[in-house]
Amino acid sequence: MRILGGVRIGRPRRIVVIDDEEIVRDSCTAILADGDYEVLTAEDGETGLQLVAEKGADLVFVDLKMPGKSGFEVIEGISDIDPTIVTIVITGFATVSSAVDAMKRGAYDFLPKPFTPDEFRLISRRGLERRALVLEATELRREREALRENFAAIVSHEIKSPLSAIQQNLFVLSGELADALTDDQKRRLDRMKSRIDDMLGLIRTWMRWSSADVSVIKESFAPVLLSGPIAKAIESVEPLAQRKSVYLSSEIEDPALAVIGDEGTLTEAFLNVISNAVKYSFDEGKVVVRVHQAQGKVVVSVCDNGPGIPAEDLAHVFDDFYRARGTETAGGAGLGLGLTRRIVEAHDGTITAESEIGKGSTFVITVPAAPSRDDAGRLGDESAGLGKGEA
Repeated sequence: MRILGGVRIGRPRRIVVIDDEEIVRDSCTAILADGDYEVLTAEDGETGLQLVAEKGADLVFVDLKMPGKSGFEVIEGISDIDPTIVTIVITGFATVSSAVDAMKRGAYDFLPKPFTPDEFRLISRRGLERRALVLEATELRREREALRENFAAIVSHEIKSPLSAIQQNLFVLSGELADALTDDQKRRLDRMKSRIDDMLGLIRTWMRWSSADVSVIKESFAPVLLSGPIAKAIESVEPLAQRKSVYLSSEIEDPALAVIGDEGTLTEAFLNVISNAVKYSFDEGKVVVRVHQAQGKVVVSVCDNGPGIPAEDLAHVFDDFYRARGTETAGGAGLGLGLTRRIVEAHDGTITAESEIGKGSTFVITVPAAPSRDDAGRLGDESAGLGKGEA
């Protein structure tokens, strides 16, 4: 047996019908008899769960009203066995509201009694198509994780090492031939060194994305004034902004705003978002970084008046390797925002994006604020007071 496009090849698709009415079980089996299906039946929830656990299933029809284990318990049990199995509820007209509740618990759809053969065939096909999509998505996620696990080693040994060797030889040649090179030859060598630096920087980004567990940065968390990382990020992006004549500015409500975190990775997160805003802005555009506190959170927003991001792309901008259509000329590998999301989440924060075509985009990073000095002092006094009382 093998899987192609999420569909198991080599055996019929397995459908299980769990219903306490024999006529329902027999009619479902008869309706699907001419199709490429293997139909198994069970007369109660307990038997049905055992059947699914032993035989497996692609699609399971579950009656909500059965003696013993309820349909709701069966749905939850199937999810525990294999969350990719699609479940469809069979219900009487009087219990449609219960069917809706079952869908909230994970059922894919419901089929009211009585139903026609065509209705049963149609919903079976839909359920199996859903199963194929779920399996395909699961396989893609598995492949992406495998890529992440292997990518760092591949990049390090197959690409980074040769480039580093070329870089070192260029440095040596530049020194040895310094007096013999013409100005034009020196400029060419400088361009070569610059391009290699860019490539090595990109490789380091790839390696951080593929191998770094950003959660370990929590071990070095300390109070960080956000004005520092933001200033460093803006300073790094400033040359690009000047080349594009983009006006880049910051508005910080209070320079003392702080979070508990890692300054290095926070700087990288802000750098990724701000550089993206400048990179995708129109020439002579405007990018503003705003920082304020609200409801115990520090909110950093990066706004631009660029072309905007289409709605179909906006939902995926934080996915690894994702590149929105029409952005190919801007460069990059589609990893920066994915890494930024992981850094922000490691700081117990969130990152969101809003955009309107023709008017620009806004990325918002929200991170819990560090206790103020007054709060920290008050808490310390209270703790000291408790200690004295106990003494």
